[in-house]
Amino acid sequence: MNKRGHVLNAVLLAIGLGFVLEPAGDLETLRTIAAVFVPLVLGALFPDVDTHFGKHRKTLHNLLVLGVVLAYPLYFANLRWVWLGVVTHYVLDILGTTRGIALLYPLWDEEFGFPLGVSVDSTYANVMMLAVTGFELVIAAGIVHVLPPYLPPEVASVLGL
Repeated sequence: MNKRGHVLNAVLLAIGLGFVLEPAGDLETLRTIAAVFVPLVLGALFPDVDTHFGKHRKTLHNLLVLGVVLAYPLYFANLRWVWLGVVTHYVLDILGTTRGIALLYPLWDEEFGFPLGVSVDSTYANVMMLAVTGFELVIAAGIVHVLPPYLPPEVASVLGL
């Protein structure tokens, strides 16, 4: 996915998450959207920093980097939603494009993708991004409304639940 697609995905997810987390559609919903908006967009853009150094879709598109970013909220409260932006970036690159990403880099260079993805410059790239965004919001709603009773409190806290 291109930068525009990742940003639009993050913006739509921030709005959708606002309603998933605070469904009333009131001031608290708007506050939640504002709270997740910037960190989610920054997290969604972060993996593509590897276009300027290293190997794109490898150096910052892997589980090791995701593990480091997942640990951020344990030490830096202001980075609470950045991990989700990184995860959604990965999901969009895996499901939405033909190329995929190297999840196991630097141990393994092979890129993992979904066979139904489209090329980054395809006329269907925006449609694919919207489909993946919808899928991500369905998963988020399930995590927020179904999963919490089954999670240890520490995990729920890291996930922001």
